[in-house]
Formats: sequence, C-alpha cells, structure tokens
Amino acid sequence: MPSSTQIQSFFLDGPAGRLEALLNAGRPDATHAALVCHPHPLFGGTMHNKVVFHTTKALNGFGFPVLRFNFRGTGRSEGKHDEGRGEREDVRAALDWLGRRFHLPVVFAGFSFGASTGLRASCPDPRVQLLIGLGTPVEVDGRAYRYSFLADCAKPKLFISGDRDPYSPAEILEAVVARAHPPKKLVLMKDSGHFFDGKLAEMRHVIEQWVRETLRIGSSGDRVIG
Repeated sequence: MPSSTQIQSFFLDGPAGRLEALLNAGRPDATHAALVCHPHPLFGGTMHNKVVFHTTKALNGFGFPVLRFNFRGTGRSEGKHDEGRGEREDVRAALDWLGRRFHLPVVFAGFSFGASTGLRASCPDPRVQLLIGLGTPVEVDGRAYRYSFLADCAKPKLFISGDRDPYSPAEILEAVVARAHPPKKLVLMKDSGHFFDGKLAEMRHVIEQWVRETLRIGSSGDRVIG
C-alpha cells in the first residue's frame, strides 16, 4: 500500500496561539485522514514520541494523510499547559485544520495523555469515524480518570495497552472498556509496559489489522465495497 514519504512542517492556528505541527502526506485517493496526539508534555511528551511515530507510520501506510502536533506550551507551540482542558480545544483546532485541508473522515489515535484528551474531544465530533486509545490512562498517582462519555460513543474504538502498564491497570481498563458503547476492542499486550518497549512492531500490527478490518480495506489498499 504505497504512500508518500513527504513530511510537511508548519504551524496551525490554535486557541492559545500557533501549534507546531507535522503532516505525513497521504495518497491523492486517500479515503480518510488521521490525527495522532502525543503523551503528557510535562513528562517529556511531544509529537516525536516513538509510540506516536509508529502509530503515524501505521496509519500513513494506508495512504492516509496523518497530522501530528505539539500541544500548547510544548516544543515551539505557543500557550501554556492547561491540564487537559485547553488541550481538548487544541485537538478540535487540529480537526478543523484537517477538515479544511482534506474534507475526509478522520481516524483519531492518541497515546496516554493524548488518548485521554483526544478521546474526549473526538468522540462527539462527527468528523471523526474511528478512535484508537494507546496506553489510555485510567489511574495515575491514585487519581482515577473518568471515561463515562464512552457509554454514548457508538464509533468503533480500539484500545491497546500493556498488561504491565502502571497507569492503565488491566482490570480497571477492562472495566472502562466494558462500559463503553460497542463496537469496541481491547488488546492487552503481554509483558508490555506503558511505552510498549520491545513491542512497538506488534502494537503497529494490531493497529493496522484493526483499521483494515474495520474499514474493510483489501490487501491492495482499496476499500471493499458490498
């Protein structure tokens, strides 16, 4: 499934100032665009994170144009960290940019903080068709993350986490996914931690297989009709 290797570096307009962004170009006949969000910026998360990079490559492999950006206050993005509140608006600004540029349905993927923040912004957005949560945090330093909104989110959802992820204990994540609206799929990767160390190729394969099955993409890269 060939796709362009061209990467465009630019700034997009965000609600707190310019957001530093990268676009992996897609094929002219792309059926979808994609957005990938990075982990917590206060702990070193940026759009160059290895999980974000491998997720971008997986989605770009289908010929989708894939947008990454740095949340406010990260890298060369303007503004200040807002504990996830303003960052949801950053996600919406990125979706607006994709909508103006490509006019295609969107596949959203986020890692850790990017999953928590991006799922909240993307679930109710009609432009987003598929949702992928990677290392979705459910408990950090004794503080639980709430995902009650997933009960009303009928879009196809894929969750991938390591079975040794301290921020996403398997039994808690399983309960979160159990309460989410179908269709949904949870993949717990054996002997894997939060950053999928040694498991990135496997993580990427899971993403590719699920997108292929969900969108009914044939081996040639074309969507299957009928």
